[in-house]
Amino acid sequence: MTETDFLEGQTLLVDKPLDWTSFQAVNKLKYKLKREFNLPKKFKIGHAGTLDPRATGLLIVCTGKFTKKIPEIQDAPKEYLTEIKIGVQTESYDTEKPEILHADFSHITEEFIHETLKTFVGEIEQKPPVFSAIKIDGNRAYDLARKGEEVEMKPRKTKVFYIKDIEIELPFVRFTVGCSKGTYIRSLANDIGQELGVGAYLTNLRRTKIGAYSVENASSEFLENDYRFSGL
Repeated sequence: MTETDFLEGQTLLVDKPLDWTSFQAVNKLKYKLKREFNLPKKFKIGHAGTLDPRATGLLIVCTGKFTKKIPEIQDAPKEYLTEIKIGVQTESYDTEKPEILHADFSHITEEFIHETLKTFVGEIEQKPPVFSAIKIDGNRAYDLARKGEEVEMKPRKTKVFYIKDIEIELPFVRFTVGCSKGTYIRSLANDIGQELGVGAYLTNLRRTKIGAYSVENASSEFLENDYRFSGL
């Protein structure tokens, strides 16, 4: 590809590794592209939907004129491979914070888990986690939460299109979830735990699809020694 290709616009599919923020991934890609192709200082680049540091998988990055496509891509349905652990909770709803509030789950049956998961398919209301990028009075919620400040998150409606491929190996439950934009899988994990009555948190999350884009066509090599990526 050439400088003109990136300025005219490219859609790049990145397989984000664990513990990278979406911002870090985009910044590193921006730096490498600017250095290699002598792109201008104000070269446009951005991602179409944040992926949490503790999650891996598909991150779509747009360059140049294609940054105008970001809102459209963000609106597309998402798919995630999900693992939760029942009988325990964390403040962040994922592995960022230590386990708390352990509960006995010996009475929880596989049938009860399947029936509970069914109740989360369709339009649901959920509260985003306090450890999220949502802005409150100009501040990121996670910044306030990490400072120990009280954060009040307002519930919002979202849609879960399907929960399938359920595997149960207690205390872990694994499944694939398809959902609309704005769905927090960490909140879904927490809500499932509350419905089960024993608590739960998200232990593993991998985004596999955004609309027609798939992580199978993505790469993370640019974060290592080379900046190769998939471009469409």
